[in-house]
Order: sequence, then C-alpha cells, then structure tokens
Amino acid sequence: GSALALTYENGILVRGATRGDGIAGEDITQNVKTIRSIPLKLNLDNPPPVVEVRGEAFLSLAVFEEINRERQKAGEQLFANPRNAAAGTLRQLDSKVVDKRRLDFFAYTLYLDDGNEENTQWESLELLQRMGFKVYSNRKVCYSLDEVREYYAYCDTERRNLPYMTYGAVVKVNPVLLQKQLVFTHIFPRWAISLMYPVAVLPTV
Repeated sequence: GSALALTYENGILVRGATRGDGIAGEDITQNVKTIRSIPLKLNLDNPPPVVEVRGEAFLSLAVFEEINRERQKAGEQLFANPRNAAAGTLRQLDSKVVDKRRLDFFAYTLYLDDGNEENTQWESLELLQRMGFKVYSNRKVCYSLDEVREYYAYCDTERRNLPYMTYGAVVKVNPVLLQKQLVFTHIFPRWAISLMYPVAVLPTV
C-alpha cells in the first residue's frame, strides 16, 4: 500500500498527504476523500481541535486483478503488484479515477492535539475504530518475545488467507510513554519494527 497522513480539524477531514520523505509529503486531499473507508467526519461528539491519523491505503487483490484486466483490454501496461497500483492510483490527477479504483484504508497511528493521548497503542487503535476507521482486526498484545515470535509465525501462515497482500508484521511498544522516551531516528520510530516475511506470497482469494 501507500502510507498516508490525514488531518482533521474539529472533526472534519481537511488534508490528506503522502508520507513523502517523512517530513513533507504531497497534498492529495481530493483523492483521499474518494476512499470510502476514510471518514470525512470523525464519529466523535466533541472531537479535539486537531487530530492526525496515519495509516495505509491499499488495494484488495480482487480489485487489483480487476484493474489489470481493464488495463490489458485497453492495451495499457499492467501494474506489477498492488502496492505499485495503490501508489499510482493516489497520484492520479483525476479524483474520479481514484474513486473508480476502490482503494481501502487501515489506520494505525493516532496523534491528538489536546494533550489527552491514549495510554497505549492498543487503546489508540480502539479509539481509531470508534472514530470510524478500519483497523487490523487480528492485532494482539504480546507480553514477551516468545509471544511475539508465536504471533509472527501465526501471521506468516494467516496472510495466505487475507484478501490483500502483506509483506510482514509490525511490532510496536505498547505504552505511549515508552514510545515518547524511545523517540525517532531522522525518519523512523525506535519503538516500532517491521518483521518481514521470508517470501511475499499472494494469498488465495
């Protein structure tokens, strides 16, 4: 997929941007607004003044295959994989094309501007879900490295049954206080790591 940063002011989506270099990205707000799993208005009675949500826009395998069939009929070059197709879709100048391609979105990080951040990553995901976002349903809190290894093995097997492609599992430190203490490198957080699968496999759909 393609990483996105969404900004809400008083509960209303005002900006959608690509991750870019980690500091500045490309404003693609009109394209982002066509993604049906991204709420235009947060499902909160009293939303904070500013909310930033980060997540991944992606294409299901079924939609990806449909897009390539249409491109083949039109004599156009096929997309190599769903990740390239999602990124190419978000760069479209015509938002109607983006709407037609039916991108999906998972939210995974929440930043609040009112100082009332959730205490854990898990609580942040639950709040994102209440706000109206889709979050990964098979997430799990692990209490030891052995549990992390077991969950990684589970994900490596389960990915073959998913309706979208995945390349690995992300492990994050759960307490937000520890996340703030670990801080970032110049681009990436020190409190999260991607455990990549040995070989990317297309799941059966």
